[in-house]
Amino acid sequence: QVQLVESGGGLVQAGGSLRLSCAASGRTFGSMGWFRQASGKEREFVCAISWSTYYADSVKGRFTISRDNAKNTLYLQMNSLKPEDTALYYCALGRWASIGLDRISLYDNWGQGTQVTVSS
Repeated sequence: QVQLVESGGGLVQAGGSLRLSCAASGRTFGSMGWFRQASGKEREFVCAISWSTYYADSVKGRFTISRDNAKNTLYLQMNSLKPEDTALYYCALGRWASIGLDRISLYDNWGQGTQVTVSS
């Protein structure tokens, strides 16, 4: 059984940084991604990693996704944070893919989320 546990969220001022982690257990091979959901909005793609990395335009140049296979952990380094980055951040695990990594349907395992709040 796959379990994904996110950590590292918190409250930060605009322009600050946070690093999120997602510890995986069980099946850990496949594409992994970060999604976020702001209050009252739909869940949206942030970034993903499979054989390469993929980013939403809104975070490109500010966020960096990485994974440590030895530790079964996915990371999201977030720099130059903006108030509009405030959301509940989820990590997700899905099948290996090189296209469509921004699609929620690709992922069949999700964490519970970690809250990121950016104050202005």
